[in-house]
Amino acid sequence: MLLPPELRSAISHQLEGVSRNLLSERSSQISSHYRSGGQSTHAMNDELDALAYAVVRMPATYSAVRNVLSRLQERCPAFSPASLVDFGAGPGTASWAASDGWPNIAAITQLDANMLLLQLGQKLKESASSTALRNSRTIRTDLSAPQPILPATDLAIISYTLAEMSTAEIRALLTSAWSQCRGALVIVEPGTPGGWERILLGRDLLLSHGAKILAPCPHQLPCPLVAPDWCHFVQRVQRSRDHMLLKSADVPWEDEKFSYLIAVCEHLFYSAQRDRILAQPEKSKNEIRIKLCRTNGQAEFVQVRKRDLAAFKALKKKDWGDEAGSIAPEQSR
Repeated sequence: MLLPPELRSAISHQLEGVSRNLLSERSSQISSHYRSGGQSTHAMNDELDALAYAVVRMPATYSAVRNVLSRLQERCPAFSPASLVDFGAGPGTASWAASDGWPNIAAITQLDANMLLLQLGQKLKESASSTALRNSRTIRTDLSAPQPILPATDLAIISYTLAEMSTAEIRALLTSAWSQCRGALVIVEPGTPGGWERILLGRDLLLSHGAKILAPCPHQLPCPLVAPDWCHFVQRVQRSRDHMLLKSADVPWEDEKFSYLIAVCEHLFYSAQRDRILAQPEKSKNEIRIKLCRTNGQAEFVQVRKRDLAAFKALKKKDWGDEAGSIAPEQSR
């Protein structure tokens, strides 16, 4: 997956005249800061740091969020949000992804504490064809504190935002976001055990508030996965030349692992009819072995042999994260 052409062009414009060596140094410093457990509020000191962060991270975070929003579109094709609130917007990554998925979004509000990223986002969105994105409202706010009262929104997105928050702060933010939501709330986190723990926290909280889980779970029952296992997915991201330079990369792509949750209001919900594929399918000439989260609330490995021709052909086209279709009990081994 690539960033939209308008966004790629806007980033390239911001890179004009900027030393790539200096940008690479800044990128390395930011990465070292995060690896040592540093907070994001102290990771960036000026506009160059924000630009380095955007070049390195926007392609991956955009691709993960866009993947998740495509799952929302698959499960709820009639959903057409007119408004969006982007919590932890940074340079506007999730807003761009939502605008790509639903070009008719009419109003966007972006919230973040990092002024440098918000300012970069203001520059980038000047190139957007979406009127809502160009005119989006930006609010600088600490998401770990009580949030301003906002108008109800059709779509709320909280992406790559919860890692530095306490359990109590996460609960407060999700409760506030859900109270403002009249459609779908999307949470995207890094595809790590820690990211998945935060997704599970959000899942339990939202269910307690009457939300319905649309994806990835094909059921409303307790998660069947037990540590050290966890639920995550992957999106391949195409790297630009600058992206490769800043990451000292040798290959023109990277795989972004992510975990996610899509919660919806009752009027948008219908029960899943298909299982979800939880890992890369193991495909051979005569057999496919897949890991499924099933509509009955169980997680299990399933083997489908070529003699079950219809099911075999259908699964040959499926990938990690897709809905698998119906697999009869006698096909499980």
